[in-house]
Amino acid sequence: MGSEGSPAAVTTVYVTGFKKFHGVAENPTETIVNNLMEYVKKGLPKGLVIGSCNILESAGQGAVVPLYQLLQSAITSKESEASTSNRIIWLHFGVNSGATRFAIERQAVNEATFRCPDEMGWKPQKVQIVPSDGPITRIRQTTLPVEEFTKALASKGYNVMTSDDAGRFVCNYLYYHSLRFTEQNGMKSLFVHVPLFSTIDEETQMQFAASLLEVLASTC
Repeated sequence: MGSEGSPAAVTTVYVTGFKKFHGVAENPTETIVNNLMEYVKKGLPKGLVIGSCNILESAGQGAVVPLYQLLQSAITSKESEASTSNRIIWLHFGVNSGATRFAIERQAVNEATFRCPDEMGWKPQKVQIVPSDGPITRIRQTTLPVEEFTKALASKGYNVMTSDDAGRFVCNYLYYHSLRFTEQNGMKSLFVHVPLFSTIDEETQMQFAASLLEVLASTC
């Protein structure tokens, strides 16, 4: 009966990408995330909204404060809304310059071992990302159904895989913090690695991002 009864649940997705970093002068995730709202504005799946799209520095320790301010913003937004039925998903995009396909990351590890300095000059080796979490072997996993996502996206024609290794660089660093924060605050988190545009062209990657939003809406 129309608007009577409880409001329909809405999934709000907050999206992040990265700026350039050593060896990657133009990060495809910066383009994807900056253009995503415009790209999908006429075709967002029912029951899904984009909360924000933000670009982060390709840095670990030096970018933690801005990251947590961003994560906290989702809680503030939810508390300001009349409905408490919203599901919140953090969707992080990062580039793997050596990849030939998309990768849905299942987990992050409590280890920072950077192969080169990040954009703020930090180059940790076998450092705990969150010391209070214990050893560098500690793993945090997303509670989202990554295998379902991968199968759904593959059925749409994308070259995509499920991955259990997000590396030990900035992508893994951000994902670990995000998984920890979202678990503690009733949200969910997902990290997706994309190739360079020279490997999979920009239009295909934009289509992939839009299709991923559709899969999130239908599965979650």
